[in-house]
Amino acid sequence: MAARDLHYTRNIGIMAHIDAGKTTTSERILFYTGKTHKIGEVHEGGATMDWMVQEQERGITITSAATTAFWHYKDHQYQINLIDTPGHVDFTVEVERSLRVLDGAIATFCAVGGVEPQSETVWRQADKYNVPRIGYVNKMDRTGADFFAVCAQIKEHFGATALPVVLPIGSEDKFEGLVDLIYNNAIYYFDDKTVRDNFELREIPENMKAEAAEWRAKLIEEVAATDDVLMEKFFEDPDSITADELLAAIRKATISMQIVPMLCGSSFHNKGVQKLLDYVMAFLPSPLDVPAVEGTNPKTEEPEVRQASEDEPFCGLAFKIATDPFVGRLAFVRVYSGKLDAGSYVLNARSGKRERISRIYQMHANKQNPLESVSAGDICAAVGFKEIRTGDTLCAENAPIVLEQMTFPEPVIGLAVEPKTQKDLDKLGIALAKLAEEDPTFTVHTDEDSGQTVISGMGELHLDIIVDRLRREFGVEINQGAPQVNYKEALTKTVQHREVFKKQTGGRGKFADIIFEIGPAEEGKMGLTFVDEVKGGNIPKEFIPSVQKGFEAAMANGALAGYQMDSMKVTLKDGSFHPVDSDQLSFEIAARNGYRAAAPKAGSIIMEPIMSVEVVTPEENMGDIIGDLNKRRGQITGMESKGTARVVKAKVPLSEMFGYVTVLRTISSGRATSSMEFSHFEEVPAGLAKEIIEKASGKRKDIE
Repeated sequence: MAARDLHYTRNIGIMAHIDAGKTTTSERILFYTGKTHKIGEVHEGGATMDWMVQEQERGITITSAATTAFWHYKDHQYQINLIDTPGHVDFTVEVERSLRVLDGAIATFCAVGGVEPQSETVWRQADKYNVPRIGYVNKMDRTGADFFAVCAQIKEHFGATALPVVLPIGSEDKFEGLVDLIYNNAIYYFDDKTVRDNFELREIPENMKAEAAEWRAKLIEEVAATDDVLMEKFFEDPDSITADELLAAIRKATISMQIVPMLCGSSFHNKGVQKLLDYVMAFLPSPLDVPAVEGTNPKTEEPEVRQASEDEPFCGLAFKIATDPFVGRLAFVRVYSGKLDAGSYVLNARSGKRERISRIYQMHANKQNPLESVSAGDICAAVGFKEIRTGDTLCAENAPIVLEQMTFPEPVIGLAVEPKTQKDLDKLGIALAKLAEEDPTFTVHTDEDSGQTVISGMGELHLDIIVDRLRREFGVEINQGAPQVNYKEALTKTVQHREVFKKQTGGRGKFADIIFEIGPAEEGKMGLTFVDEVKGGNIPKEFIPSVQKGFEAAMANGALAGYQMDSMKVTLKDGSFHPVDSDQLSFEIAARNGYRAAAPKAGSIIMEPIMSVEVVTPEENMGDIIGDLNKRRGQITGMESKGTARVVKAKVPLSEMFGYVTVLRTISSGRATSSMEFSHFEEVPAGLAKEIIEKASGKRKDIE
């Protein structure tokens, strides 16, 4: 079989705020590429990419679904690996891991809502992974639709050069089609869900010729600024620039992220999607256009590069783990270099273990097509492995490499769950382990004091879906407590402490003696920073790791109220040992005890998650909404106008935001909307901290 030409592969994702029409656009792409024969609608629960029951019922996307389709553009067949990502902030991890492995993205915006809070989040995530993107302004048929206002907002919010390559013909209920500024023609669409070529090319309408000429001149001028050859032609004779030259220059400027070409349409009414597909092929990068993937050789710690070629050693990134009822655990893998055959062995660079990949599938939402092999530039699902986690690098055994790890946000909200019957108890453990493996922002731990199982996630909706999945997919019936905030503890000053641990129980005793300094870690450092300054063998070398292990274990339960401590620094200064009674366990226990005794002296404080809240409201309700946010200990960070509405931005503690949506509906008679995402951790005010500590110690007393 001849090697596939990677120039004709596009690994793309659709990213946007909730309700900008990502899934609807994906459905149209599947229909026009011939992948589906009938258009699935989100509001009818029939979207192909929203295959989970929960997605169909709620009309939202929860997991990113992958699919492969083909599109004919300029005499070439292109392969599109498409990922439809969720818009809801609670599932931000799905967007994060998809962008990590994509070469390009379609940033979708609502023509009325414009740049919304979650559009900002996904835009920043795409910047973080240097993903070139094109903009697509959807819902041009809605009242208040304004293509140019959205382009202006993108410039204002992101500082990006948003360049229209098409103009809308009419808007709202008079939206009929597009003027293509590159080819200088008009495309008129008719709303027909049964045919694939529901458009015709015509002359630009008379009343738009002047406007089209003006915007085309702007387009050429902006693009020429990024290309010297085009610049010369532009000064000599702008009309001599051909469509192909313009396409090539826009492509180059898009891939180098100097410009964002802007298109528009109405996916729901089947207008503008074919042109969007054409320009995805024209402007977004192939795996060969993006820089070669960089990693580290785990043996030499030296940086290494892998080119997107079949001749290089195999290397891929497992960016998602999913459980399928028919084939078991699937690892979604982006192949960066080399070739992977079904039935072959690979090395998991994190664990250092060999893994057998028994079968490989090409994905279409939740259906699979078996493949013999995959090569550089592909996205596939692998089955048969024992232990692969999200973010693991898979590579050839004789050419190990570790790719950059993915970072995921910390869960901010917890929920105590317990099985209803003894029969559910065993099933619960297995189900939670599977869900935690799929989703790195979902964690499970057992509260040491109460013995309760606490599940934590990114928000109330996130935990809602988890509980729903436990019932339906795993058949586990549970009782659940009220949502709780995931507080953290931190130290504010450094103190010195001596801890002596002695135990005599007849026969051999236990003895350890340590002198250490404990305090906050340097800014930005997570986990335990441990420094060993013991001189002259006062503590034998083999006991030092046990001291470190003791402090690490102690961080899981803060000294004030039992909340986790994210970071601290411990310097082991000195100590002593007993030649007979000292052992590793004695030093580990001494470290744990020392932590409990010293942490309160080191200015232990409680930290709470602060959320960025954005409320869009009619002007007459603005005063009440600001008053309500102030009551919730909120700090107003900004106010701006968006059309006739007002936007209020604030930072509010998560503990004050439970049930906020209901209150907001009451205040504004259902006219205001809000969105919220995690911002940072901040110290809890003294009065509230006292309350939290009392509650925690009360809970401990009850158990004792």
